[in-house]
Amino acid sequence: MSRVIDLNNVTVVREGRNILNNVDWQVEPNQRWVIVGPNGAGKTTLLRVAAAQIHPTHGQATILGERMGEINVFELRTRIGFASSALAAHIPNSESVLNAVMTASYGVTGRWNEKYEDIDERRARRVLSEWQLSEFADRAFGTLSDGERKRTQIARAVMPDPEVLLLDEPVASLDLAAREQTINIIGEYASHPMAPAMVMVTHHLEEIPEGFTHALLIRNGEIFAAGDIHNTLTSEKISEVFGFGLKVDYEDGRFRVRAHKY
Repeated sequence: MSRVIDLNNVTVVREGRNILNNVDWQVEPNQRWVIVGPNGAGKTTLLRVAAAQIHPTHGQATILGERMGEINVFELRTRIGFASSALAAHIPNSESVLNAVMTASYGVTGRWNEKYEDIDERRARRVLSEWQLSEFADRAFGTLSDGERKRTQIARAVMPDPEVLLLDEPVASLDLAAREQTINIIGEYASHPMAPAMVMVTHHLEEIPEGFTHALLIRNGEIFAAGDIHNTLTSEKISEVFGFGLKVDYEDGRFRVRAHKY
């Protein structure tokens, strides 16, 4: 299979400012990437280019073998699982969790007049089970806790059996228990040999699940470092990209960061 994501000299300009600047980045089908960087570094913009949500201002973006600008992005997006709080805001609060997940098959965020087959519902219920949401199938989306909402967003992204799964801060704002529960489920999913390529944006190394293989550090819209996760998420590189002395440890499959004490 060809590369899942292939960006060459990609630049994104907004209001005269380069949000991304000459980015080169490739993702292979068997890789699980985490994108890390300070606030305003361009992480979410990079993920939105990979999700075919926005076009580069300059450069070439090829997603799932399709070159942006030459294809129907609405068809391409059906092959991409994308979970973000911005997209979740479009799910009606009254929508049941089952329908919130099942409607992803049609690329819509509210059930209307679509006709679903039994196989759609069976798959949706299986996905809900995988993300520990079965008991919430008939609950209204608006009544869920933050952790349950986050898992519903991811389940919805997984529903169409995507060729690449993109997660934008999937555990941000969660309490400790909800965070750890979600991280563990993402880690189990990422470690499965049949899982698609994955890319996850996070501010915190402690949020990186097991099973992730590569890391990209971004600063001021430019790639600072990228490659094998253990060679990239080092104390020296993390300290430089954040502009502060930090010590990175790795234990029991998880990263930890603390201020460096001299």
